[in-house]
Amino acid sequence: MNYTIFNDLIEVTVSDVGAELMSIRSKKDGTEYLWQGDPAFWAGRAYNLFPICGRLAEGKYTFLGNTYEMNLHGFVRKSTLDATVLARDKVDFGLRSDERTKAMYPFDFEYHICYTLVGSTVRMEVSVVNHSECTMPFAIGGHPGFNVPLAGDGKFEDWHLEFCPDCAPEQVVMSDACLTTEGRVPFPLEEGKILRLEHSLFDHDAVILSGASRRITLKSDADPHSVTVEVPDAMKYLGIWHAPKKQAPYVCIEPWTSLPAYDGKVDDLATKQDMFELSPRAAYELIWTITVE
Repeated sequence: MNYTIFNDLIEVTVSDVGAELMSIRSKKDGTEYLWQGDPAFWAGRAYNLFPICGRLAEGKYTFLGNTYEMNLHGFVRKSTLDATVLARDKVDFGLRSDERTKAMYPFDFEYHICYTLVGSTVRMEVSVVNHSECTMPFAIGGHPGFNVPLAGDGKFEDWHLEFCPDCAPEQVVMSDACLTTEGRVPFPLEEGKILRLEHSLFDHDAVILSGASRRITLKSDADPHSVTVEVPDAMKYLGIWHAPKKQAPYVCIEPWTSLPAYDGKVDDLATKQDMFELSPRAAYELIWTITVE
């Protein structure tokens, strides 16, 4: 089921499947900012990632001597969450662990993502509670796709990403299996802030950066529309992606707290790199935003 929230500037629709954004639309001129899931390129729109980001080697991990299997980006994106409409501009989605989730992830947890509209900003408050008796490792991420161009005519190559403040990120070298390697290489930006979009950027799948700015704007010199993704320091990796080797008319701006597994290594979840470790009965909260103009 879809739920729509709105204010005077924007209207946002979210599905209870994965608490996935379905639409971010301007009430002023009707511009649709969010990618609309054309399966010829990518059927998704804006996955929420939990409790992992990216892939696991061999699709599995171990924990306390047991082996578990989990799909790309975790199970929230394919789960039906409980929705609570809190106001015309605010809706919360929650998922509590059950036998299905424990077959993939052996913890008693509660996951929420609350969407609130503040002007032309979509505020996403992600919270995780560990109801288990042991420490719970987990990761959080986002995977929103945005139309390119955002409105009207124009070419994909007319658009760029602007990083603020200026930065000198490194690219995480990925294997052919889209798993992490030890390699890191400089990823120079024009004037320390501009990445011009070209379809060939994604011929080898996603570009994953560390050390990028926490504010990234999709914009064009030929169009007044823009999208800005702003994230906290905890989301220290940035994925930039569209379907490889296609003329796909969108780009995903993906903030992650952790990376995919290392190629050739089945992770022990207790020691998997960059995972949060949540103590028993503790809670964690993270807020990130999407602003449209």
